[in-house]
Amino acid sequence: MMIYFYIFWVIMMVLVYLYKYMLILLILMELMVLNISLVIFLTMSILKLEFFMIYYLVFSVCESVLGLGLLVMIVRYHGSDLYYTMNISKY
Repeated sequence: MMIYFYIFWVIMMVLVYLYKYMLILLILMELMVLNISLVIFLTMSILKLEFFMIYYLVFSVCESVLGLGLLVMIVRYHGSDLYYTMNISKY
């Protein structure tokens, strides 16, 4: 169980240092979702409540679809997914 928390913190540190591209952030967020889903699956399987895992997976799929839609919109609008090329004051 501790290995999952270690993986979670490693992903968080990579997020802090590699925030330049939005695609990298989305991929790392999906790795965090997978890591959290493994922890939830292990704890829910002990309690015999595996059906809650379906709800979590549905919300994680919705989150990833929204992230990819946002990425497509930003690439179409700005032409790149770099954060320093975006001007937040336009919004």
